[in-house]
Amino acid sequence: MIGEAKVGNEDLNLCFEKLMMVAAGNSEGVKMNGVGITEWKDIPVELLLRIVSLLDDQTAIVASSVCSGWRDAICLGLTQLCLSWYTIYDLLFASVELALFLAFFLSSISCFGLAFGKDKRMAYSVSCSFVSYLLITVLSTIFRCRKNMNNLVLSLAPKFTRLQTLILRQENPQLEDNAVETISKFCHDLQDLDLSKSFKLSDHSLYALAHGCPNLKKLNISGCTSFSDEALAYLTNFCRKLKILNLCGCVKAATDHALQAIGRNCNMLQSLNLGWCDNVGDLGVMSLAYGCHDLRCLDLCGCVRITDDSVIALANECLHLRSLGLYYCRNITDRAIYSLAHSRVKNKGLMWESSMKGRYEDDGLRSLNISQCTALTPSAVQALCDTFPALHTCSGRHSLVMSGCLNLTSVHCACAVQAHRTFNTIFHTAH
Repeated sequence: MIGEAKVGNEDLNLCFEKLMMVAAGNSEGVKMNGVGITEWKDIPVELLLRIVSLLDDQTAIVASSVCSGWRDAICLGLTQLCLSWYTIYDLLFASVELALFLAFFLSSISCFGLAFGKDKRMAYSVSCSFVSYLLITVLSTIFRCRKNMNNLVLSLAPKFTRLQTLILRQENPQLEDNAVETISKFCHDLQDLDLSKSFKLSDHSLYALAHGCPNLKKLNISGCTSFSDEALAYLTNFCRKLKILNLCGCVKAATDHALQAIGRNCNMLQSLNLGWCDNVGDLGVMSLAYGCHDLRCLDLCGCVRITDDSVIALANECLHLRSLGLYYCRNITDRAIYSLAHSRVKNKGLMWESSMKGRYEDDGLRSLNISQCTALTPSAVQALCDTFPALHTCSGRHSLVMSGCLNLTSVHCACAVQAHRTFNTIFHTAH
């Protein structure tokens, strides 16, 4: 098992010896491409990693429990890992799945160029022994890490040092600072980290990530309500390659002070979620606009303090903006909407390039949520809709969301208007 490969090795070796005897018909082992295979660890690393690439994360972790050789090979070869599935039942199912998979693999003609011969009963017995071994292994792992992702991460992080993607999203908060500190200490190649809903984490985790994982490009800390804006600002001084950042619900961390640091340090940022961060104001959003010119997706839903000044800055500075969420931003008026519409006129160079490539509709805003923005008028929103053909109000597409704005019911996209005209034409022709 993970971290304790010695347990049960004698049983596993006996199982392997029986299997090799059945496969080869003698005690000389099996040869594959001229290489003798006499133990589990002798299976070529390339072949083992190929097998693991076909398995899910649960089963890959169980596979690393088979023996120390497999553990080392898998730890060095695995670059992506998701532990969000982690339950007792998942591990049990994964152990059975792996046992059956390997039993089939070891008896496969296509992989070993061998058949089991006439003694099918012994092969079946060996497979059952292998299933039993893995079940004991996994139960032992569960005993150490039962219902505790934190212990599992503490065990895995020092071994999986080549990880580039690590998903630790939780429904029930289990992760603690010492786990994140361990990740930062050993996983220096990490580029994508999901710590969402980790309510137990404190600023110590962000400080650790700042020093240990400078190559982060995607970070999700949504729902981590204990982080402060000082710690987030500190992180941006070191993690300057960030392209995607999710701060949804991080009320204490997402402030104008933190956004100023992001605008100053993270000029590669393309996507930022600030949903329900009600401490965000115009100063922070304007700092983002002036510092992150490549910003494409920005969610400001529930940021009730922002005004037209924020949207105007985004329209003028972020010419690649494709998605904007303004749900419940009731200080937004027609002035902001017209500035977005005029941004397309200012961006004539990109418009011409897109039209030459046949992607004119894809240029500019493709998604806009102005639900509950009750100060907006139909004329302004219709002008915006006419300016950006990718904004749709028609059924099934709805990339322009206007829920709760009863005065905007007359706003329609071009294809909705065309569909209405076609219907009227057919109706009048029929009569």
